[in-house]
Amino acid sequence: MKKFFASCAFALLIPISAQAASVDLSTWKENGYPNNNAGTWTVQGVNNDSVLQSKNGTPTIFFDNGNNAQGKQLAGQITVETTIDDDFVGFVLGYQDGEITSAVADFWLIDWKQGDQAGRTKGLALSHVTGDLTSTQTSTSGEWWQHGAPIVEKQRATKLGNVGWADNTTYNFSLEFTASLIKVIVDGNVELELTSAQHGSAFTDGSFGFYNFSQERVRYAGITEDIAPSIPLPASLPLLLAGFGALGLMRRRQKA
Repeated sequence: MKKFFASCAFALLIPISAQAASVDLSTWKENGYPNNNAGTWTVQGVNNDSVLQSKNGTPTIFFDNGNNAQGKQLAGQITVETTIDDDFVGFVLGYQDGEITSAVADFWLIDWKQGDQAGRTKGLALSHVTGDLTSTQTSTSGEWWQHGAPIVEKQRATKLGNVGWADNTTYNFSLEFTASLIKVIVDGNVELELTSAQHGSAFTDGSFGFYNFSQERVRYAGITEDIAPSIPLPASLPLLLAGFGALGLMRRRQKA
């Protein structure tokens, strides 16, 4: 009996969820528009967990190529390190290599504009990018700017939906992505949350990525990855813990 309880105690010490791990961004890849003014992403930091996008250009995506993100949570900080311009920073979810100019794109865009401009309202939004991007415009009259098909806005943020990001200000972010949930947290507030039931189907898998459009000097830093908090515990775990409690009660009764 003592040996059994010793093994139970050992089992309880085994962590159910892994600790957040630093992400090595040196293995990530950039996608932009060919022969155009796409982004320049420079990986920095002792652990390669920071990247600076330094160019004001057409839409650019820096993503974890080949690594599907569903079931995971990406977290870190985002800062626009300049007072120049007022355009788009953000993220992508479920992204595959080459989708930025694909005829059959299917991923999610989270973009945040600082100021009202040319028909686009400032603020943080979630859009579904689905369909033909081969001829998508990148000007202030284009789909990336206006959120017109095939880039369809689905949700505005709860507090930041009409609030732009601030110059030289660091924001803490967390992205949770599963087949049934997209959740975006900024500075501890749930800003965007969409379920597959609301969407009408499961979310397709793909990579985490960073997104910039017409905005320079954007830094993503202290990037970590962990198991998504919404992933349920194994079905057997509650039974196992209940069993430990029952055995403990039996032992106390035996001593009495």
